[in-house]
Amino acid sequence: MASLSIRIDLDPDGRVGPGKIALLEAIARTGSISAAGRAMDMSYKRAWDLVDELGRIFDQPVVTSQAGGRHGGGARLTPFGEELIARYREIEQLAAAAVRPHLDALQANTPRGSLAAREGLPVRTG
Repeated sequence: MASLSIRIDLDPDGRVGPGKIALLEAIARTGSISAAGRAMDMSYKRAWDLVDELGRIFDQPVVTSQAGGRHGGGARLTPFGEELIARYREIEQLAAAAVRPHLDALQANTPRGSLAAREGLPVRTG
């Protein structure tokens, strides 16, 4: 139930958070920026803008793409794009583990957490 959402502020204009990481993961799954955007209910332009923004933040591409045409286009993560996902997910896991007791305590003080405690049930978080 209680969970932690991580946003990394790299400079005043450079932010990486769960949405951009989910987009990269969707591109890796679908092999397409447009398909990843559709899967996330966003336009191709929005998806492309986010990918481009990540490339500008890190001064290197996170996705390589091939234009469409007779043989179709596609996109795949660069090695750095894969590393970005891995590092973000590791930061997320380490942070969640570090704050788990605090999240559990906060969750226990919500109406759902209080009900579970009164009924002797474990309070599930995350």
